[in-house]
Amino acid sequence: MTDLPKKDKKPRLRLDAASRAMLVRFFRDWVLPRRTQLGWTLFLTTCLAAVTGGYPGVIKKSFDLLMGGKPGALPYVLMAIIGITLARAVLLFLQAVATNRFILRMTSDMQKVAFRHLINADFARLSRETPGRLMSRLTNDIGFVQAAMTAALNSIFRDTFSVIALVIAMLYLDWAMTLIVLGVYPLAAIPVASISQRLRRVAKQTQSGLGDMTSLLAEKLSGARLIKSFQLENYAADRLDKSFEQIYTLRMKSVTTRARMDPILEVLGGIAIAGVVGFAYLRISHGISTVGDFMGFVTALLMASQPIRALGNLAGRLQEGLAAAESFYGLIDELPAITDKPGAEKLTISDGKITFRSVSFAYDKTSEERAVHEFTLDVPGGSTVALVGRSGAGKSTIINLVPRLFDATEGQILIDGQDIRDVSLKSLRDQIAIVSQDITLFDDSIEGNIALGRLGASDADIIEAAKAAAAHDFILALPDGYKTVIGDRGSRLSGGQRQRVALARAILKNAPILLLDEATSALDNESEQLVQEALAKFTQTRTTLVIAHRLSTVQNADIICVMESGRIVERGSHSDLITRNGSYARLSRSAHGPQATVIN
Repeated sequence: MTDLPKKDKKPRLRLDAASRAMLVRFFRDWVLPRRTQLGWTLFLTTCLAAVTGGYPGVIKKSFDLLMGGKPGALPYVLMAIIGITLARAVLLFLQAVATNRFILRMTSDMQKVAFRHLINADFARLSRETPGRLMSRLTNDIGFVQAAMTAALNSIFRDTFSVIALVIAMLYLDWAMTLIVLGVYPLAAIPVASISQRLRRVAKQTQSGLGDMTSLLAEKLSGARLIKSFQLENYAADRLDKSFEQIYTLRMKSVTTRARMDPILEVLGGIAIAGVVGFAYLRISHGISTVGDFMGFVTALLMASQPIRALGNLAGRLQEGLAAAESFYGLIDELPAITDKPGAEKLTISDGKITFRSVSFAYDKTSEERAVHEFTLDVPGGSTVALVGRSGAGKSTIINLVPRLFDATEGQILIDGQDIRDVSLKSLRDQIAIVSQDITLFDDSIEGNIALGRLGASDADIIEAAKAAAAHDFILALPDGYKTVIGDRGSRLSGGQRQRVALARAILKNAPILLLDEATSALDNESEQLVQEALAKFTQTRTTLVIAHRLSTVQNADIICVMESGRIVERGSHSDLITRNGSYARLSRSAHGPQATVIN
Protein backbone atom coordinates (compact mmCIF):
# COMPACT_ATOMS: atom_id res chain seq x y z
CA MET A 1 0.00 0.00 0.00
CA THR A 2 1.26 3.45 -0.81
CA ASP A 3 1.52 6.17 1.78
CA LEU A 4 -1.12 8.83 1.99
CA PRO A 5 -0.44 11.92 -0.10
CA LYS A 6 0.50 15.05 1.81
CA LYS A 7 -2.43 17.03 3.08
CA ASP A 8 -3.28 20.26 1.28
CA LYS A 9 -2.01 23.37 3.00
CA LYS A 10 -5.42 24.92 2.70
CA PRO A 11 -8.51 22.81 3.37
CA ARG A 12 -10.94 22.76 0.50
CA LEU A 13 -14.38 23.67 1.67
CA ARG A 14 -16.01 23.02 -1.69
CA LEU A 15 -16.15 20.11 -4.07
CA ASP A 16 -14.03 20.52 -7.18
CA ALA A 17 -15.62 20.88 -10.61
CA ALA A 18 -15.21 17.20 -11.49
CA SER A 19 -16.87 16.09 -8.25
CA ARG A 20 -19.75 18.50 -8.75
CA ALA A 21 -20.25 17.25 -12.31
CA MET A 22 -20.23 13.66 -11.08
CA LEU A 23 -22.81 14.46 -8.39
CA VAL A 24 -25.06 16.06 -11.01
CA ARG A 25 -24.67 13.01 -13.23
CA PHE A 26 -25.34 10.66 -10.31
CA PHE A 27 -28.50 12.56 -9.41
CA ARG A 28 -29.69 12.46 -13.02
CA ASP A 29 -28.90 8.77 -13.53
CA TRP A 30 -30.01 7.23 -10.25
CA VAL A 31 -32.01 9.66 -8.09
CA LEU A 32 -34.26 11.49 -10.55
CA PRO A 33 -35.77 8.29 -12.06
CA ARG A 34 -36.92 7.37 -8.54
CA ARG A 35 -38.41 10.75 -7.70
CA THR A 36 -41.72 9.25 -6.57
CA GLN A 37 -40.00 7.12 -3.93
CA LEU A 38 -37.81 10.07 -3.00
CA GLY A 39 -40.84 12.34 -2.71
CA TRP A 40 -42.56 9.93 -0.29
CA THR A 41 -39.36 9.69 1.75
CA LEU A 42 -39.05 13.48 1.92
CA PHE A 43 -42.72 13.81 2.93
CA LEU A 44 -42.17 11.45 5.87
CA THR A 45 -38.94 13.30 6.69
CA THR A 46 -40.78 16.63 6.75
CA CYS A 47 -43.49 15.22 9.02
CA LEU A 48 -40.82 13.81 11.33
CA ALA A 49 -39.05 17.17 11.47
CA ALA A 50 -42.29 18.98 12.25
CA VAL A 51 -43.12 16.61 15.12
CA THR A 52 -39.55 16.88 16.41
CA GLY A 53 -39.77 20.67 16.35
CA GLY A 54 -42.94 20.55 18.42
CA TYR A 55 -41.38 18.49 21.21
CA PRO A 56 -39.57 21.39 22.98
CA GLY A 57 -42.82 23.37 22.96
CA VAL A 58 -44.56 20.57 24.84
CA ILE A 59 -41.73 20.47 27.39
CA LYS A 60 -41.92 24.27 27.86
CA LYS A 61 -45.68 24.14 28.36
CA SER A 62 -45.30 21.25 30.80
CA PHE A 63 -42.85 23.09 33.05
CA ASP A 64 -44.77 26.37 32.88
CA LEU A 65 -47.97 24.62 34.01
CA LEU A 66 -46.27 22.61 36.73
CA MET A 67 -44.15 25.51 38.03
CA GLY A 68 -47.27 27.67 38.01
CA GLY A 69 -48.93 25.39 40.52
CA LYS A 70 -51.50 23.77 38.23
CA PRO A 71 -51.22 20.01 38.96
CA GLY A 72 -54.62 19.42 37.34
CA ALA A 73 -52.95 19.84 33.97
CA LEU A 74 -50.57 16.93 34.63
CA PRO A 75 -52.67 14.24 32.82
CA TYR A 76 -52.83 16.44 29.70
CA VAL A 77 -49.12 17.11 29.86
CA LEU A 78 -48.35 13.40 30.13
CA MET A 79 -50.74 12.58 27.27
CA ALA A 80 -49.13 15.24 25.09
CA ILE A 81 -45.64 13.88 25.79
CA ILE A 82 -46.70 10.30 25.08
CA GLY A 83 -48.60 11.36 21.93
CA ILE A 84 -45.78 13.34 20.41
CA THR A 85 -43.27 10.61 21.31
CA LEU A 86 -45.49 7.94 19.74
CA ALA A 87 -45.95 10.03 16.59
CA ARG A 88 -42.20 10.55 16.34
CA ALA A 89 -41.54 6.81 16.83
CA VAL A 90 -43.97 5.84 14.04
CA LEU A 91 -42.52 8.43 11.69
CA LEU A 92 -38.97 7.33 12.49
CA PHE A 93 -39.88 3.75 11.52
CA LEU A 94 -41.69 4.73 8.31
CA GLN A 95 -38.94 7.16 7.31
CA ALA A 96 -36.19 4.58 7.93
CA VAL A 97 -37.98 1.93 5.85
CA ALA A 98 -38.73 4.36 3.00
CA THR A 99 -35.15 5.67 2.99
CA ASN A 100 -33.57 2.21 2.90
CA ARG A 101 -36.02 0.95 0.28
CA PHE A 102 -35.05 3.88 -1.95
CA ILE A 103 -31.30 3.40 -1.42
CA LEU A 104 -31.27 -0.41 -1.67
CA ARG A 105 -33.31 -0.32 -4.89
CA MET A 106 -30.94 2.29 -6.33
CA THR A 107 -27.73 0.43 -5.43
CA SER A 108 -29.19 -2.89 -6.57
CA ASP A 109 -29.95 -1.32 -9.96
CA MET A 110 -26.40 0.08 -10.05
CA GLN A 111 -25.02 -3.42 -9.56
CA LYS A 112 -27.24 -4.73 -12.37
CA VAL A 113 -26.05 -2.03 -14.75
CA ALA A 114 -22.40 -2.51 -13.77
CA PHE A 115 -22.51 -6.28 -14.21
CA ARG A 116 -24.38 -6.09 -17.52
CA HIS A 117 -21.82 -3.57 -18.80
CA LEU A 118 -18.95 -5.70 -17.55
CA ILE A 119 -20.20 -8.99 -18.98
CA ASN A 120 -20.70 -7.28 -22.35
CA ALA A 121 -17.17 -5.85 -22.29
CA ASP A 122 -14.36 -7.18 -24.43
CA PHE A 123 -12.82 -10.48 -23.44
CA ALA A 124 -9.47 -8.68 -23.21
CA ARG A 125 -10.94 -6.20 -20.73
CA LEU A 126 -12.34 -9.00 -18.57
CA SER A 127 -8.95 -10.69 -18.61
CA ARG A 128 -7.15 -7.50 -17.58
CA GLU A 129 -8.40 -7.59 -13.98
CA THR A 130 -8.83 -10.59 -11.73
CA PRO A 131 -12.38 -11.78 -10.98
CA GLY A 132 -11.84 -10.88 -7.31
CA ARG A 133 -11.01 -7.26 -8.12
CA LEU A 134 -14.04 -7.00 -10.41
CA MET A 135 -16.19 -8.51 -7.66
CA SER A 136 -14.91 -5.86 -5.28
CA ARG A 137 -15.95 -3.08 -7.66
CA LEU A 138 -19.46 -4.53 -7.82
CA THR A 139 -19.80 -5.04 -4.07
CA ASN A 140 -17.40 -3.03 -1.91
CA ASP A 141 -17.41 0.12 -4.05
CA ILE A 142 -21.19 0.19 -4.35
CA GLY A 143 -21.34 -0.51 -0.60
CA PHE A 144 -19.50 2.78 -0.03
CA VAL A 145 -22.01 4.52 -2.33
CA GLN A 146 -24.86 2.97 -0.34
CA ALA A 147 -23.40 4.18 2.96
CA ALA A 148 -22.91 7.68 1.54
CA MET A 149 -26.47 7.81 0.20
CA THR A 150 -27.86 6.63 3.53
CA ALA A 151 -25.91 9.34 5.32
CA ALA A 152 -26.95 11.91 2.73
CA LEU A 153 -30.67 11.19 2.94
CA ASN A 154 -30.65 10.94 6.71
CA SER A 155 -28.46 13.99 7.24
CA ILE A 156 -29.18 16.32 4.34
CA PHE A 157 -32.91 15.85 4.69
CA ARG A 158 -33.95 14.27 7.99
CA ASP A 159 -31.26 15.85 10.15
CA THR A 160 -31.30 19.19 8.34
CA PHE A 161 -35.08 19.44 8.52
CA SER A 162 -34.96 18.44 12.20
CA VAL A 163 -32.30 21.03 12.97
CA ILE A 164 -34.29 23.71 11.13
CA ALA A 165 -37.45 22.80 13.03
CA LEU A 166 -35.57 22.79 16.34
CA VAL A 167 -33.84 26.12 15.58
CA ILE A 168 -37.25 27.65 14.84
CA ALA A 169 -38.47 26.31 18.19
CA MET A 170 -35.37 27.71 19.89
CA LEU A 171 -35.89 31.12 18.28
CA TYR A 172 -39.49 31.07 19.46
CA LEU A 173 -38.45 30.14 23.01
CA ASP A 174 -35.47 32.50 23.30
CA TRP A 175 -33.96 34.24 20.28
CA ALA A 176 -31.00 35.66 22.24
CA MET A 177 -29.79 32.26 23.48
CA THR A 178 -30.29 30.86 19.97
CA LEU A 179 -27.85 33.43 18.58
CA ILE A 180 -25.21 32.17 21.05
CA VAL A 181 -25.61 28.62 19.75
CA LEU A 182 -25.61 29.67 16.10
CA GLY A 183 -22.42 31.61 16.68
CA VAL A 184 -20.52 28.60 18.04
CA TYR A 185 -21.34 25.62 15.80
CA PRO A 186 -20.25 27.14 12.43
CA LEU A 187 -16.70 27.22 13.82
CA ALA A 188 -16.56 23.45 13.16
CA ALA A 189 -16.79 23.91 9.38
CA ILE A 190 -13.06 24.46 8.75
CA PRO A 191 -11.63 21.41 10.59
CA VAL A 192 -14.48 19.21 9.30
CA ALA A 193 -13.70 20.18 5.69
CA SER A 194 -10.02 19.36 6.16
CA ILE A 195 -10.81 15.99 7.74
CA SER A 196 -13.28 15.08 4.97
CA GLN A 197 -10.66 15.62 2.25
CA ARG A 198 -8.30 13.26 4.06
CA LEU A 199 -11.11 10.71 4.33
CA ARG A 200 -11.61 10.76 0.58
CA ARG A 201 -7.95 9.95 -0.04
CA VAL A 202 -8.04 7.14 2.51
CA ALA A 203 -11.28 5.83 0.97
CA LYS A 204 -9.68 5.51 -2.48
CA GLN A 205 -6.80 3.53 -1.04
CA THR A 206 -9.17 1.36 0.99
CA GLN A 207 -11.26 0.53 -2.07
CA SER A 208 -8.13 -0.44 -4.01
CA GLY A 209 -6.96 -2.56 -1.08
CA LEU A 210 -10.34 -4.28 -0.81
CA GLY A 211 -10.09 -5.18 -4.50
CA ASP A 212 -6.66 -6.73 -3.96
CA MET A 213 -7.88 -8.62 -0.92
CA THR A 214 -11.00 -9.97 -2.64
CA SER A 215 -8.90 -11.03 -5.64
CA LEU A 216 -6.39 -12.82 -3.44
CA LEU A 217 -9.16 -14.49 -1.42
CA ALA A 218 -10.92 -15.76 -4.57
CA GLU A 219 -7.60 -17.00 -5.96
CA LYS A 220 -6.69 -18.98 -2.85
CA LEU A 221 -10.17 -20.46 -2.39
CA SER A 222 -10.33 -21.54 -6.04
CA GLY A 223 -6.88 -23.14 -5.66
CA ALA A 224 -7.89 -25.28 -2.67
CA ARG A 225 -6.90 -28.51 -4.42
CA LEU A 226 -3.37 -27.29 -5.11
CA ILE A 227 -3.03 -25.83 -1.62
CA LYS A 228 -4.08 -29.09 0.00
CA SER A 229 -1.96 -31.26 -2.29
CA PHE A 230 1.22 -29.25 -1.72
CA GLN A 231 0.45 -28.48 1.94
CA LEU A 232 0.45 -24.76 1.29
CA GLU A 233 -2.10 -23.86 3.95
CA ASN A 234 0.35 -21.73 5.92
CA TYR A 235 1.63 -20.03 2.76
CA ALA A 236 -1.92 -19.13 1.69
CA ALA A 237 -2.85 -17.99 5.19
CA ASP A 238 0.28 -15.80 5.43
CA ARG A 239 -0.51 -14.14 2.09
CA LEU A 240 -4.05 -13.38 3.21
CA ASP A 241 -2.86 -12.24 6.64
CA LYS A 242 -0.74 -9.54 5.02
CA SER A 243 -3.68 -8.39 2.92
CA PHE A 244 -6.02 -8.38 5.93
CA GLU A 245 -3.47 -6.34 7.87
CA GLN A 246 -3.22 -3.79 5.06
CA ILE A 247 -6.99 -3.39 5.03
CA TYR A 248 -6.99 -3.14 8.83
CA THR A 249 -4.39 -0.35 8.68
CA LEU A 250 -6.33 1.59 6.06
CA ARG A 251 -9.63 1.19 7.88
CA MET A 252 -8.03 2.34 11.11
CA LYS A 253 -6.77 5.44 9.28
CA SER A 254 -10.35 6.08 8.22
CA VAL A 255 -11.67 5.43 11.73
CA THR A 256 -9.13 7.69 13.45
CA THR A 257 -9.64 10.43 10.87
CA ARG A 258 -13.42 10.30 11.23
CA ALA A 259 -13.15 10.03 15.02
CA ARG A 260 -11.64 13.50 15.14
CA MET A 261 -14.98 15.01 14.17
CA ASP A 262 -16.96 13.92 17.23
CA PRO A 263 -14.59 15.51 19.77
CA ILE A 264 -14.64 18.79 17.84
CA LEU A 265 -18.42 18.83 17.79
CA GLU A 266 -18.56 17.64 21.41
CA VAL A 267 -16.37 20.52 22.62
CA LEU A 268 -18.30 23.08 20.61
CA GLY A 269 -21.56 21.62 21.94
CA GLY A 270 -20.25 21.93 25.49
CA ILE A 271 -19.28 25.56 24.91
CA ALA A 272 -22.72 26.27 23.49
CA ILE A 273 -24.53 24.61 26.43
CA ALA A 274 -22.32 26.38 28.98
CA GLY A 275 -23.10 29.71 27.34
CA VAL A 276 -26.81 28.91 27.28
CA VAL A 277 -26.92 27.88 30.96
CA GLY A 278 -25.04 31.00 32.11
CA PHE A 279 -27.09 33.32 29.94
CA ALA A 280 -30.36 31.60 30.95
CA TYR A 281 -29.56 32.05 34.64
CA LEU A 282 -29.20 35.81 34.15
CA ARG A 283 -32.43 36.05 32.16
CA ILE A 284 -34.45 33.94 34.61
CA SER A 285 -33.06 35.82 37.63
CA HIS A 286 -34.16 39.11 36.05
CA GLY A 287 -37.60 37.73 35.15
CA ILE A 288 -36.99 38.00 31.41
CA SER A 289 -37.41 34.26 30.86
CA THR A 290 -39.10 31.36 32.64
CA VAL A 291 -37.93 27.93 33.74
CA GLY A 292 -40.25 26.47 31.10
CA ASP A 293 -38.51 28.53 28.40
CA PHE A 294 -35.15 27.30 29.63
CA MET A 295 -36.16 23.61 29.82
CA GLY A 296 -37.80 23.75 26.39
CA PHE A 297 -34.73 25.46 24.96
CA VAL A 298 -32.32 22.92 26.49
CA THR A 299 -34.53 20.09 25.23
CA ALA A 300 -34.36 21.54 21.72
CA LEU A 301 -30.61 22.03 22.01
CA LEU A 302 -30.02 18.49 23.21
CA MET A 303 -32.28 17.05 20.52
CA ALA A 304 -30.42 19.08 17.90
CA SER A 305 -26.99 17.89 19.05
CA GLN A 306 -27.30 14.44 17.44
CA PRO A 307 -28.41 15.63 13.97
CA ILE A 308 -25.81 18.42 14.12
CA ARG A 309 -23.16 15.82 14.85
CA ALA A 310 -24.45 13.67 11.98
CA LEU A 311 -24.23 16.68 9.67
CA GLY A 312 -20.64 17.17 10.80
CA ASN A 313 -19.81 13.57 9.85
CA LEU A 314 -21.69 13.84 6.55
CA ALA A 315 -18.78 15.42 4.67
CA GLY A 316 -16.57 12.42 5.39
CA ARG A 317 -19.22 9.93 4.28
CA LEU A 318 -19.82 11.90 1.09
CA GLN A 319 -16.12 11.94 0.27
CA GLU A 320 -15.94 8.16 0.67
CA GLY A 321 -19.01 7.84 -1.53
CA LEU A 322 -17.51 10.15 -4.16
CA ALA A 323 -14.36 8.03 -4.31
CA ALA A 324 -16.50 4.91 -4.83
CA ALA A 325 -18.68 6.68 -7.42
CA GLU A 326 -15.55 7.59 -9.36
CA SER A 327 -14.60 3.92 -9.46
CA PHE A 328 -18.15 2.93 -10.49
CA TYR A 329 -18.32 5.43 -13.35
CA GLY A 330 -14.78 4.52 -14.36
CA LEU A 331 -16.09 0.98 -14.88
CA ILE A 332 -19.32 1.67 -16.75
CA ASP A 333 -17.80 4.45 -18.88
CA GLU A 334 -15.28 2.08 -20.47
CA LEU A 335 -16.19 1.59 -24.11
CA PRO A 336 -15.62 -1.87 -25.64
CA ALA A 337 -13.10 -1.99 -28.45
CA ILE A 338 -14.88 -4.87 -30.21
CA THR A 339 -18.31 -3.65 -31.32
CA ASP A 340 -20.62 -3.80 -34.28
CA LYS A 341 -19.63 -1.36 -36.97
CA PRO A 342 -22.40 1.01 -38.14
CA GLY A 343 -24.76 -0.83 -40.45
CA ALA A 344 -23.38 -4.28 -39.57
CA GLU A 345 -25.36 -6.98 -41.33
CA LYS A 346 -26.34 -10.45 -40.23
CA LEU A 347 -23.85 -13.20 -41.04
CA THR A 348 -25.26 -15.53 -43.65
CA ILE A 349 -23.84 -19.06 -43.74
CA SER A 350 -24.05 -20.96 -47.00
CA ASP A 351 -21.00 -23.22 -47.15
CA GLY A 352 -19.19 -22.36 -43.89
CA LYS A 353 -15.83 -21.62 -45.53
CA ILE A 354 -13.37 -19.77 -43.28
CA THR A 355 -10.60 -17.74 -44.90
CA PHE A 356 -7.61 -16.26 -43.08
CA ARG A 357 -5.82 -13.60 -45.13
CA SER A 358 -2.40 -12.57 -43.81
CA VAL A 359 -3.69 -12.43 -40.26
CA SER A 360 -1.37 -11.08 -37.57
CA PHE A 361 -2.16 -10.46 -33.94
CA ALA A 362 -0.39 -8.92 -30.94
CA TYR A 363 -1.79 -9.01 -27.40
CA ASP A 364 0.16 -5.86 -26.60
CA LYS A 365 -0.62 -3.32 -29.31
CA THR A 366 2.43 -1.24 -28.37
CA SER A 367 4.83 -4.16 -28.79
CA GLU A 368 6.47 -5.46 -31.96
CA GLU A 369 6.01 -9.01 -30.73
CA ARG A 370 3.28 -10.95 -32.53
CA ALA A 371 1.45 -14.03 -31.29
CA VAL A 372 0.38 -14.74 -34.91
CA HIS A 373 2.35 -13.75 -38.02
CA GLU A 374 0.95 -13.53 -41.56
CA PHE A 375 -1.39 -16.46 -41.01
CA THR A 376 -3.03 -17.44 -44.30
CA LEU A 377 -5.35 -20.44 -44.58
CA ASP A 378 -8.46 -21.55 -46.44
CA VAL A 379 -10.74 -23.84 -44.43
CA PRO A 380 -13.24 -25.39 -46.87
CA GLY A 381 -16.85 -25.51 -45.72
CA GLY A 382 -17.72 -28.76 -43.95
CA SER A 383 -14.07 -29.75 -43.53
CA THR A 384 -12.06 -30.43 -40.39
CA VAL A 385 -8.76 -28.59 -40.05
CA ALA A 386 -6.39 -29.41 -37.19
CA LEU A 387 -3.84 -27.00 -35.77
CA VAL A 388 -0.87 -28.65 -34.07
CA GLY A 389 2.31 -27.31 -32.59
CA ARG A 390 4.07 -26.77 -29.32
CA SER A 391 2.72 -24.49 -26.59
CA GLY A 392 2.91 -20.84 -27.56
CA ALA A 393 2.72 -21.53 -31.28
CA GLY A 394 -0.44 -19.41 -31.62
CA LYS A 395 -3.06 -22.13 -32.04
CA SER A 396 -5.50 -20.92 -29.35
CA THR A 397 -5.06 -17.34 -30.55
CA ILE A 398 -6.34 -18.35 -33.99
CA ILE A 399 -9.35 -20.04 -32.37
CA ASN A 400 -10.09 -16.89 -30.33
CA LEU A 401 -9.94 -14.63 -33.39
CA VAL A 402 -12.75 -16.41 -35.23
CA PRO A 403 -15.61 -15.40 -32.82
CA ARG A 404 -13.89 -12.01 -32.32
CA LEU A 405 -12.92 -12.55 -28.72
CA PHE A 406 -9.99 -10.51 -30.00
CA ASP A 407 -9.69 -8.59 -33.26
CA ALA A 408 -6.85 -9.28 -35.64
CA THR A 409 -4.16 -6.60 -35.59
CA GLU A 410 -3.64 -7.02 -39.34
CA GLY A 411 -5.30 -8.99 -42.11
CA GLN A 412 -8.82 -10.36 -42.55
CA ILE A 413 -10.91 -13.30 -41.46
CA LEU A 414 -13.83 -14.11 -43.73
CA ILE A 415 -16.69 -16.57 -43.44
CA ASP A 416 -18.28 -17.37 -46.76
CA GLY A 417 -16.66 -14.20 -48.13
CA GLN A 418 -18.00 -11.94 -45.36
CA ASP A 419 -15.44 -10.10 -43.23
CA ILE A 420 -16.30 -10.95 -39.65
CA ARG A 421 -15.79 -7.28 -38.68
CA ASP A 422 -18.57 -6.30 -41.07
CA VAL A 423 -21.24 -8.55 -39.55
CA SER A 424 -22.98 -8.24 -36.19
CA LEU A 425 -21.34 -9.92 -33.22
CA LYS A 426 -24.58 -11.66 -32.30
CA SER A 427 -25.03 -13.25 -35.71
CA LEU A 428 -21.35 -14.25 -35.81
CA ARG A 429 -21.33 -15.92 -32.41
CA ASP A 430 -24.71 -17.54 -33.05
CA GLN A 431 -23.02 -19.56 -35.82
CA ILE A 432 -20.08 -20.74 -33.71
CA ALA A 433 -19.79 -23.31 -30.92
CA ILE A 434 -16.63 -23.55 -28.82
CA VAL A 435 -15.33 -26.28 -26.55
CA SER A 436 -12.02 -25.58 -24.85
CA GLN A 437 -9.68 -27.39 -22.50
CA ASP A 438 -10.57 -24.84 -19.81
CA ILE A 439 -14.10 -26.08 -19.17
CA THR A 440 -16.58 -23.55 -17.82
CA LEU A 441 -19.54 -25.02 -15.98
CA PHE A 442 -21.89 -23.29 -13.56
CA ASP A 443 -23.23 -24.34 -10.17
CA ASP A 444 -26.44 -25.64 -11.70
CA SER A 445 -27.86 -28.98 -12.77
CA ILE A 446 -26.31 -30.96 -15.61
CA GLU A 447 -29.49 -30.30 -17.56
CA GLY A 448 -29.17 -26.57 -16.97
CA ASN A 449 -25.52 -26.52 -18.06
CA ILE A 450 -26.18 -28.39 -21.28
CA ALA A 451 -29.20 -26.19 -22.02
CA LEU A 452 -26.95 -23.13 -22.14
CA GLY A 453 -26.04 -24.26 -25.64
CA ARG A 454 -29.55 -23.36 -26.76
CA LEU A 455 -31.77 -21.71 -24.19
CA GLY A 456 -35.28 -23.10 -24.29
CA ALA A 457 -34.22 -26.47 -25.74
CA SER A 458 -36.52 -29.40 -24.99
CA ASP A 459 -35.59 -32.23 -22.64
CA ALA A 460 -35.43 -34.58 -25.63
CA ASP A 461 -32.92 -32.34 -27.41
CA ILE A 462 -30.77 -32.12 -24.27
CA ILE A 463 -30.74 -35.90 -23.90
CA GLU A 464 -29.84 -36.38 -27.58
CA ALA A 465 -26.95 -33.94 -27.23
CA ALA A 466 -25.73 -35.79 -24.13
CA LYS A 467 -25.88 -39.10 -25.98
CA ALA A 468 -23.90 -37.62 -28.88
CA ALA A 469 -21.23 -36.50 -26.39
CA ALA A 470 -21.11 -39.94 -24.72
CA ALA A 471 -22.40 -38.35 -21.52
CA HIS A 472 -25.87 -39.91 -21.22
CA ASP A 473 -24.83 -43.09 -19.41
CA PHE A 474 -22.77 -41.46 -16.67
CA ILE A 475 -25.48 -38.83 -16.17
CA LEU A 476 -28.13 -41.50 -15.58
CA ALA A 477 -25.81 -43.19 -13.07
CA LEU A 478 -25.81 -40.05 -10.90
CA PRO A 479 -28.32 -39.92 -7.98
CA ASP A 480 -30.50 -37.22 -9.57
CA GLY A 481 -29.66 -37.88 -13.21
CA TYR A 482 -29.95 -34.78 -15.34
CA LYS A 483 -31.15 -32.81 -12.30
CA THR A 484 -27.85 -33.38 -10.45
CA VAL A 485 -26.32 -30.09 -9.31
CA ILE A 486 -22.61 -30.22 -10.17
CA GLY A 487 -21.13 -27.49 -7.93
CA ASP A 488 -18.94 -24.52 -8.71
CA ARG A 489 -17.21 -25.09 -12.09
CA GLY A 490 -18.50 -28.67 -12.06
CA SER A 491 -16.40 -29.61 -9.03
CA ARG A 492 -18.56 -32.69 -8.33
CA LEU A 493 -17.71 -34.24 -11.70
CA SER A 494 -14.49 -35.77 -12.96
CA GLY A 495 -12.44 -33.97 -15.59
CA GLY A 496 -13.68 -36.28 -18.34
CA GLN A 497 -17.29 -35.89 -17.24
CA ARG A 498 -16.98 -32.10 -17.28
CA GLN A 499 -15.57 -32.20 -20.78
CA ARG A 500 -18.40 -34.39 -22.06
CA VAL A 501 -21.01 -32.05 -20.56
CA ALA A 502 -19.28 -29.14 -22.34
CA LEU A 503 -19.29 -31.12 -25.60
CA ALA A 504 -22.98 -31.86 -25.18
CA ARG A 505 -23.62 -28.12 -24.75
CA ALA A 506 -21.76 -27.37 -28.01
CA ILE A 507 -23.59 -30.14 -29.84
CA LEU A 508 -26.93 -28.81 -28.61
CA LYS A 509 -26.12 -25.39 -30.06
CA ASN A 510 -25.99 -27.07 -33.47
CA ALA A 511 -23.87 -24.28 -34.96
CA PRO A 512 -22.38 -24.66 -38.47
CA ILE A 513 -18.88 -23.79 -37.22
CA LEU A 514 -17.27 -25.78 -34.42
CA LEU A 515 -14.08 -24.77 -32.60
CA LEU A 516 -12.44 -27.47 -30.46
CA ASP A 517 -9.50 -26.41 -28.30
CA GLU A 518 -8.19 -29.57 -26.62
CA ALA A 519 -11.80 -30.69 -26.24
CA THR A 520 -10.93 -34.35 -25.52
CA SER A 521 -7.76 -33.89 -23.48
CA ALA A 522 -9.32 -35.03 -20.19
CA LEU A 523 -11.06 -38.12 -21.58
CA ASP A 524 -9.93 -41.67 -20.96
CA ASN A 525 -9.29 -43.91 -23.97
CA GLU A 526 -12.74 -45.50 -23.95
CA SER A 527 -14.59 -42.20 -23.55
CA GLU A 528 -12.42 -40.54 -26.18
CA GLN A 529 -13.25 -43.26 -28.68
CA LEU A 530 -16.96 -42.78 -28.04
CA VAL A 531 -16.67 -39.00 -28.31
CA GLN A 532 -14.55 -39.24 -31.47
CA GLU A 533 -17.20 -41.39 -33.07
CA ALA A 534 -19.88 -38.90 -32.06
CA LEU A 535 -17.81 -35.97 -33.30
CA ALA A 536 -17.12 -37.74 -36.59
CA LYS A 537 -20.86 -37.79 -37.23
CA PHE A 538 -21.50 -34.33 -35.81
CA THR A 539 -18.76 -32.63 -37.85
CA GLN A 540 -19.65 -34.19 -41.19
CA THR A 541 -21.64 -31.15 -42.28
CA ARG A 542 -19.80 -28.58 -40.15
CA THR A 543 -16.65 -26.58 -40.53
CA THR A 544 -14.41 -27.58 -37.67
CA LEU A 545 -11.18 -26.08 -36.38
CA VAL A 546 -9.56 -28.39 -33.86
CA ILE A 547 -6.52 -28.05 -31.63
CA ALA A 548 -5.34 -31.36 -30.23
CA HIS A 549 -2.21 -32.94 -28.84
CA ARG A 550 -3.23 -36.51 -29.53
CA LEU A 551 -2.58 -38.20 -32.88
CA SER A 552 -5.86 -40.05 -32.57
CA THR A 553 -7.66 -36.71 -32.63
CA VAL A 554 -5.89 -35.07 -35.56
CA GLN A 555 -4.89 -37.86 -37.92
CA ASN A 556 -8.35 -38.05 -39.53
CA ALA A 557 -8.57 -34.29 -40.15
CA ASP A 558 -8.90 -33.15 -43.77
CA ILE A 559 -6.02 -30.70 -43.32
CA ILE A 560 -3.37 -30.60 -40.59
CA CYS A 561 -1.47 -27.36 -40.10
CA VAL A 562 1.74 -27.37 -38.09
CA MET A 563 2.39 -24.04 -36.37
CA GLU A 564 5.60 -22.59 -34.99
CA SER A 565 5.97 -19.07 -33.56
CA GLY A 566 2.60 -17.97 -34.91
CA ARG A 567 3.20 -19.21 -38.48
CA ILE A 568 2.15 -22.24 -40.50
CA VAL A 569 5.28 -24.18 -41.35
CA GLU A 570 3.63 -27.27 -42.80
CA ARG A 571 0.20 -28.35 -43.97
CA GLY A 572 -1.42 -31.44 -45.50
CA SER A 573 -3.10 -34.69 -44.55
CA HIS A 574 -1.70 -37.02 -41.93
CA SER A 575 -0.23 -39.47 -44.50
CA ASP A 576 1.19 -36.67 -46.65
CA LEU A 577 2.90 -35.00 -43.70
CA ILE A 578 4.35 -38.29 -42.47
CA THR A 579 5.73 -38.95 -45.95
CA ARG A 580 7.41 -35.51 -46.08
CA ASN A 581 9.35 -36.40 -42.93
CA GLY A 582 9.20 -32.77 -41.70
CA SER A 583 8.01 -31.08 -38.52
CA TYR A 584 4.84 -33.15 -38.24
CA ALA A 585 6.71 -36.41 -38.71
CA ARG A 586 9.15 -35.43 -35.97
CA LEU A 587 6.24 -34.65 -33.66
CA SER A 588 4.69 -38.00 -34.51
CA ARG A 589 7.90 -39.89 -33.81
CA SER A 590 8.13 -38.19 -30.42
CA ALA A 591 4.82 -39.79 -29.44
CA HIS A 592 4.71 -43.13 -27.66
CA GLY A 593 1.74 -44.99 -29.00
CA PRO A 594 -1.42 -43.81 -30.77
CA GLN A 595 -2.84 -42.17 -27.65
CA ALA A 596 0.30 -40.33 -26.60
CA THR A 597 0.78 -36.61 -26.57
CA VAL A 598 2.54 -35.42 -29.70
CA ILE A 599 2.97 -31.83 -28.60
CA ASN A 600 4.69 -30.88 -25.39
